[in-house]
Amino acid sequence: MSRAPVTVRCAEPADADDLIQVWTQTTVVLDSDDALDRTMGEGFLLAPETQEAKAAIARIAADPAERLLVGCLEGRVVAAVHLRRGPLSPIQQREAVHLSHLLVLPDYRRRGVASALLSAATGWAEEKDSTHLLATSPRGTREAQRFLARLGFGQVAVIRAAPVSLLCSRFAGLATGSRDTGRLIAHRRTLRRRQGRPATV
Repeated sequence: MSRAPVTVRCAEPADADDLIQVWTQTTVVLDSDDALDRTMGEGFLLAPETQEAKAAIARIAADPAERLLVGCLEGRVVAAVHLRRGPLSPIQQREAVHLSHLLVLPDYRRRGVASALLSAATGWAEEKDSTHLLATSPRGTREAQRFLARLGFGQVAVIRAAPVSLLCSRFAGLATGSRDTGRLIAHRRTLRRRQGRPATV
């Protein structure tokens, strides 16, 4: 039995609810991770409201350096991937296409949807004279990691995330500790100088 053809197109605001469903069904395991909630804040990966999703999709559609592609089977949005053009590194002018959030509904995997999205992403990168695709995938998604590796993607980085509020408190603590350490060192130096002075009559 032949596979049904996959249609790939740019996302539209009208796809918001379908994309929220894709997001919800593919990130539910990560969002239930208590350790992640403790680090990132409860509900870090919760899906947005429809209006927020529509606004985000419209913003991407208006930006020539970004694409949000959806994969459709039988007229239904079942997958998505986000593409963004940017420098290969901060000190290079060559551009790469940064690929993230490659998500496919569980019931539609192994049907060529992800391959169709990656093929479209490769075509866009070639069209824009980008030399590389840089792909990120959520932690714990071994199937996605293996899929990307089979296509020829090698691991070049590890991405971590933290709330700004957490980092502000951590760095504030470090700054306080640094000041206290500096005062202690200065006090000890003063004591040593005093101890080394000759006795006066």
